[in-house]
Amino acid sequence: MEGFGLLVLIVLGVLFIIFATAKWKLHPFISLILASFGIGLFGGLPLMDVVEAVNGGFGGLMGGIGLVIVFGTIIGIILEKSGAALRMAEVILRIVGEKRPQLAMSLIGSIVSVPVFCDSGYVILSSLKKALAKKAKVAVASMAIALATGLFATHTLVPPTPGPIAAAGNIGAENYLGTIILIGVVVAIPTIIMGYIWSVKVGTKIKIEGEADDQSPYDYQTIIDQFGEMPSAAKSFMPIVVPILLIGFGSVITFAGWSGTIFDIFLFLGSPVVALLAGVLFAFLLLPKFDEETLSEWIGMGIKEAAPILLITGAGGAFGNVISSTSVAEYIQGFGDNAFFTGAMFLLIPFLIAAGLKSAQGSSTAAIVITSTLVAPLLMEVSISGAVPLALVVMAIGAGAMVVSHVNDSYFWVVKEFSGMSVTQAYKAQTAATLLQGIVAFVFTFILWILFV
Repeated sequence: MEGFGLLVLIVLGVLFIIFATAKWKLHPFISLILASFGIGLFGGLPLMDVVEAVNGGFGGLMGGIGLVIVFGTIIGIILEKSGAALRMAEVILRIVGEKRPQLAMSLIGSIVSVPVFCDSGYVILSSLKKALAKKAKVAVASMAIALATGLFATHTLVPPTPGPIAAAGNIGAENYLGTIILIGVVVAIPTIIMGYIWSVKVGTKIKIEGEADDQSPYDYQTIIDQFGEMPSAAKSFMPIVVPILLIGFGSVITFAGWSGTIFDIFLFLGSPVVALLAGVLFAFLLLPKFDEETLSEWIGMGIKEAAPILLITGAGGAFGNVISSTSVAEYIQGFGDNAFFTGAMFLLIPFLIAAGLKSAQGSSTAAIVITSTLVAPLLMEVSISGAVPLALVVMAIGAGAMVVSHVNDSYFWVVKEFSGMSVTQAYKAQTAATLLQGIVAFVFTFILWILFV
């Protein structure tokens, strides 16, 4: 199959994935694999070429980012179980001050969500959020929005969160993770600020039923004390900070073209797999004891949490490789000659695709994986390559994957239930906030492209 018919087939494959996951509740891994085989078979690829494309796409992506995702989830579980995430929250609260509770919650969420999934992060910090709201005498809804949007911003924009890592792998930017982290932080800052503004301007006007009558005896200090002995602030931050610094320094060495034995050692340490493994080793310092529970069960939980992400990411790689094996690249060669599809305007394509997928099926990670596989064949045709341009494509995809969190998103329900908001209030708080965050992230990405590409 060639030309427009092949393009229609790919669109039908994407629609199948959306329908299967949203309506039939089929796991994205199976829907992606079925769509991969369907496009390969109906697209006219030789039968064994379809098998090779699926295997090659799945295995190739796992070889690049599989261990990075596993190490990242292990770090997240240890931070959660050891109390390090709560310790980091305490440190940030001390720095920002209790007089600015919404800002504190936004910053706490944005840092905790780098290694910990936003759903888990919200649950971990929910009691702290309520205690601070009570102590500062501010609306619980405003604190809920601040925390939820802070968590969500870095979840979709900043590696080593699995979504951005998967996108980097799919578009061939896995060697530029340092640049992606740096630009991700830069884009995340105005995105977090947007969530903070929404929490202050809108969240303070949302009154949750029963909030005024809450007689809960728990306060901030009680929650901290209940957790027991927590690790020090330095130990708590090291599993996150050390890998980011190593990856960042490795990127600087590559960019500067430095050579020599010392720089080779730092390049080795700065490779994402080694840097995240170093993060795991530093996370071992957080373990309250070395026994079967911490060394086997906690790490086992991290591996289990990584499994579905690995499968979805690998299936996305298979999906993209099958598409690349067809003649679709030949059909889209003309796009490079179209002014609309060049330069910063190209960013609209991944943004809109990711936004459509996110709104249709709910999962930000799945939206990022599928979008990055779809746009990968386009990048060479429109001459997008190099660290900064590819990093900005990842940002555009992440921005789209924010738009929007509503009733088909598990995170929407986590925020609603753990804050006590009604569905209508959650739409006003969470859904509207994620829409604005996605737009702000995209606009800022667009500006960065104009300035630096």
